Amino acid sequence: MSNTTALKSQIKKIDISHLQFYGLVLPIGFVILWALASKLNWVNPKLIPAPIEVVHIGLQQIQQQEFWVGLAASLFRDVTGFVIGSVLAIIFGIVVGVSRWANYLFLPSFNVLRQISLFAWLPLITTFLDYGNVAKILFIVLSVFYPVALHTIDGVRRIPLNQYEVAKVYQFNAWQTLSKLILPAAAPQIFLGLQLGLIFAWVATIGAEFLLGSYGVGLGNIVIRGRAALDVGLIIFGLIVIGFIGVTWNSLANAAERRILVWRR
Repeated sequence: MSNTTALKSQIKKIDISHLQFYGLVLPIGFVILWALASKLNWVNPKLIPAPIEVVHIGLQQIQQQEFWVGLAASLFRDVTGFVIGSVLAIIFGIVVGVSRWANYLFLPSFNVLRQISLFAWLPLITTFLDYGNVAKILFIVLSVFYPVALHTIDGVRRIPLNQYEVAKVYQFNAWQTLSKLILPAAAPQIFLGLQLGLIFAWVATIGAEFLLGSYGVGLGNIVIRGRAALDVGLIIFGLIVIGFIGVTWNSLANAAERRILVWRR
């Protein structure tokens, strides 16, 4: 019986490992078709350069100090805005989710403000903060705040009332209620909000560098320089780097969630 179970488990692992490679079929096929179209002159090489040309441009870029300075600047903005926005959102979500008065006082205004497009805040942000780093980080903070706050509120409200009653029986103080009841019970929803916030933060980072790109450095400047020089290869390289970092952030977030919430299994 144990041998059969072990065999089924091994077969399941093999099947899953094969399925993970299926996601590479589409991008590999696209690159092959792209290379074939360039080789046979089906496309204008000035508008759509060959894949090997993009690789050559990428190798040139990563050898320049400007690329790494821009990468560091973008990651700093992204992480700073994500951390500040997430901390504020979790605090806000817990307070609104637990306190009836806070719910009545803050939630209507929150629901109104989150209907405003993030890009509509840019004129107001730049009026007071100009186009510097602080303005870009504030834009990222706003993009993170709403999804994390919404999922935190939802997670706190899903906690059954009988669990609060048990906490009262055990005479939990405010800190014990927060650390042993609210945060563990709401953790899945909070992590879902954090994953969305991480995605929105990276999108907002690149968006801020596009819209406020006249000042400072960042990965967004790669695409801006490519557009200014009509260098499509440089634009494609910038898009690939931006996408790769976004996927990396998402993978790290999933790994952190599995590790931190392993007790729920």
